Amino acid sequence: MNDSSGPRATDDHGLLRAVGIWGLAASIVNVTIGGGIFRLPGAAATALGAAAPLAYVICAVAMGLIVLCFAEAGSRVSRTGGLYAYVQVAFGPFVGFLCGVMLWAGITAAMSAVASFLGDALAALMPALSSAVARDVAIGAIVALVTALNVAGVRGATRFNAVVTAAKLLPLALLAVAGAFAGHWHAAAAAWTGVPAASALARGSVLIIFAFLGVESALVPSGEVRDPSRTVPRAIAIALVAITIVYLAVQLVAQALLGPALAGDANPLARAAGVALGPWGRELILVGAAVSMFGYTSGMVLAVPRMLFAFGRDGFLPRALARVHPRFRTPYVAILAQGAIVIVLACTGSFERLAIIANGSVLLVYAACVGAVLQLRRRDVRIPGKQPFRVPLRGAVPVLALGVIAWLLSGLQPKEWESLAILAAVATAFYLVSRALTRQHEGQAAGFVAEAPLDD
Repeated sequence: MNDSSGPRATDDHGLLRAVGIWGLAASIVNVTIGGGIFRLPGAAATALGAAAPLAYVICAVAMGLIVLCFAEAGSRVSRTGGLYAYVQVAFGPFVGFLCGVMLWAGITAAMSAVASFLGDALAALMPALSSAVARDVAIGAIVALVTALNVAGVRGATRFNAVVTAAKLLPLALLAVAGAFAGHWHAAAAAWTGVPAASALARGSVLIIFAFLGVESALVPSGEVRDPSRTVPRAIAIALVAITIVYLAVQLVAQALLGPALAGDANPLARAAGVALGPWGRELILVGAAVSMFGYTSGMVLAVPRMLFAFGRDGFLPRALARVHPRFRTPYVAILAQGAIVIVLACTGSFERLAIIANGSVLLVYAACVGAVLQLRRRDVRIPGKQPFRVPLRGAVPVLALGVIAWLLSGLQPKEWESLAILAAVATAFYLVSRALTRQHEGQAAGFVAEAPLDD
């Protein structure tokens, strides 16, 4: 049956369903391969040494289980909103709002992590920015610039994103090919001294999973996907395989070229390209990383403030966030607020710290989405006239996905859990207060109507 309580599985009748398998797969690759991969090989080597590629394989398997659940949810719920829509349809507005806040917080932390690394990449390109103050000024100026551009209403975003995608993938492909034939291999790169402890693997994997986040962003326009039951699962499978191949190739080449020196390097791929291609290769990777991260930051400053706008519009946050600029017709207060938050976080937190906070928030939303699949199955929610996607090992996949998420979350430290708990408590308080105010307002309105005198 089709459950009629709460939001419907599909209510985006006015949207054009024009996104196919390859278009959605390309979108997933675009938003997933961001600035993180230019920094993570060094952090992965610090956490796990020569065993770092193992964390990529674990994260790929974990994301494979998780996105199978996304695929089933996407084949049952075609409303625009992605994970937020899946959870809201399954569990109602409170859980949906809580997941929306956690998702916003995770993406904001990810934006800040990338902006922080962008400052490091610019400092490597321009020694004048190597001091902490100059780096922070550069970060603030860049975020302020893209914030102002988005307030003014940036056009041609699709063409710009296409250019940025090529700018970040071509240097990575060149490094992988050139590094494979450079001949500067370190025997220590492939020498494992033993399998890392489970706790070390969990901590390393919860950092590496940052590079795999982004699938949920590409699934937001589910209301515009053609034949979601077929398109969503195939697109995410194609994208995940491509992303994993790119990441493993980059990590292995970096380890082979740099050996033990890879650990802790702030710009590992630039250094590896310097070994394989010479100084021009290093500059190419740094420029490619800067362009990729600038494009990511610009795109996120365009998209993420709309979540703040929606929260303000719906009364969960101050309604000033829902103000629209009278000339540019953009949610300028939300955009300015988002830009200010990103600047503060990027200038006060390191890439690794912000990345793990982002991962914790988003993994909790992933867990809610996996739970939503079980609820959608129980209620038999489906798109009218469409057969839902049936995952292999149907009963086991959600359980395995929840188990993997729990294991990854075990890599968080107590202070990181404390930050997530505070965020959830604040979101709950906002929800309860906003609902109480709404009920009070509705009660006053009803009383006014009841007391209004009748016309003679």
